[in-house]
Amino acid sequence: QVQLVESGGGSVQTGGSLRLSCAASGGSPNAMGWYRQAPGKQRELVARFTNFEWKNYIDSVKGRFTISRDGAKNTVYLQMNSLKPEDTAVYYCYAETSFGNYWGQGTQVTVSS
Repeated sequence: QVQLVESGGGSVQTGGSLRLSCAASGGSPNAMGWYRQAPGKQRELVARFTNFEWKNYIDSVKGRFTISRDGAKNTVYLQMNSLKPEDTAVYYCYAETSFGNYWGQGTQVTVSS
């Protein structure tokens, strides 16, 4: 069973930056990424990174967020720059494996205007 440990959330002002980290243990995911869920909204995929080095992002974060990973550490990062109040949400790391998908506990990101 894959376990995911997230870190790096917090509070910043508009235009600030944060870096989220997610370390996976107990397996080798085929893909990892980040979802987020704002109050009253559905969870949405923010960025995803596959083992084939293919990345995708939702349109609202393109040019501001960058997903990367350290394969040796089975860790995925989300560098978030130029943050906006609408980026405020709980961010969840997830991992796709041959046996199913796994989720982290979530980390709060709050961007104030």
